[in-house]
Amino acid sequence: MTFPHHPAAGAFDAVPPLDGELCRDEAALDAASTDFGGLVHERPAAVLKPGSAEDVATMVRYCRERGLHMAGRGQGHSTHGQAQVPSGLVIDLSTLNSVEIHDDTAIVQSGALWSALVRATLPVGLTPPVFTDYLELSIGGTLSAGGLGGQIGRYGAQGDNVLELQVVTGEGELTTCSPTVRPDLFRAVLGGLGQCGLITRATIPLVRAPRSVRLYTLTCPSVAALTAQQAELIGEGRFDYLVGQVQSPSGEGWTYVIEAAAYDATRADDARLTGDLEHLAVQAQDLPYFEFLDRIAPLVETLKSIGEWKRPHPWYDSLLPASSVDAVVTTTLASLKARALGASAVILLYPVLTEKCTTPLPVMPDEELAYLFSLLKTASPGADSPEEMVAANRAQYDATVDAGGHWYPIGSVPLSRADWVRHFGGFWDEFRAARRRYDPDGILTPGQHIF
Repeated sequence: MTFPHHPAAGAFDAVPPLDGELCRDEAALDAASTDFGGLVHERPAAVLKPGSAEDVATMVRYCRERGLHMAGRGQGHSTHGQAQVPSGLVIDLSTLNSVEIHDDTAIVQSGALWSALVRATLPVGLTPPVFTDYLELSIGGTLSAGGLGGQIGRYGAQGDNVLELQVVTGEGELTTCSPTVRPDLFRAVLGGLGQCGLITRATIPLVRAPRSVRLYTLTCPSVAALTAQQAELIGEGRFDYLVGQVQSPSGEGWTYVIEAAAYDATRADDARLTGDLEHLAVQAQDLPYFEFLDRIAPLVETLKSIGEWKRPHPWYDSLLPASSVDAVVTTTLASLKARALGASAVILLYPVLTEKCTTPLPVMPDEELAYLFSLLKTASPGADSPEEMVAANRAQYDATVDAGGHWYPIGSVPLSRADWVRHFGGFWDEFRAARRRYDPDGILTPGQHIF
């Protein structure tokens, strides 16, 4: 079924009673018309601030009956209009933010932030097992993408650490799913980019929380040295957390850095943890656990203070197989100029054990070891334009695919239908079947441009 781009006037004039609020004021529409990327601006006709999961189901049914598109929005941290709906309905899930702790599990609504969840679990000595670098993201948002972080070597992605979901399908059905209850829906929703259902609640397992973290910073001489050292460390399971960055402190040349953390370790553990590693330099610091998880927060405040946080962010994220990571990264860095990244860009490069990623999405390279390679760009004054950065992303995407890699689809790369089919690969038929079953009229999350 094809729906009109612009609904008829008064499309939201007959909304049934809700526990929350349907907003049509300029401020609400403006806020839902953009995202962290600042590249795409699509204005909805209305914004729902639900007071309950039933509100979400009610409005999905309402929109389906009238041929209106809709999408859920957490913190709006996507970068290319993924949660925008021109002339349709945006569901601001931030109002669904309750957190409940039950023994060794957390039952959380999708709009709750990861920072709120960990603040609720730490007083009882527990923690979610996996975090992304930035805690001020919504639980539903990262689970819809996959949720990659430095603990992936032990626990997989955030999407691999979910016991049950409450979901509203594209038919407006409020239902639950899990690995054993409607598993096709569960598999299609975790990492499924909002195509088959909107997450309204998740049940997440908890593990014992450490009190402190010994954080090591290791400097390597080259890309090959960095990836080889990371491969050894993640294979051994020596550290509880392992990531890496490529930095250019002086604006010329590259520095290759590993961040490796051991929970509840002390200086007495240094020889055991780092004494045999080949590196140019090592630094260590001790942090309380929450401060370690939230250490990006001061940087974010700095970026906000200098205006960088609100500038366009044409991000690129990819997953490369170990067999080609050195060649792709080395070639990319050799031609990468400062103006192509912006003043506050971050380049991530760290290992992923694909066997730990047990859900089919996000799509992983077909090797035991892969690497997240991210170019987190900012269109700063004097840098390349956002349009030039997006074009460069497309070229980088083609190089990634040619090398056997995959896009981690949270960034700014315009893809065709054929690109998406190739992206999902062997999961495409199952994913398309779930879409047809659970969103037969295709009303959910049009900003992804998948179907």
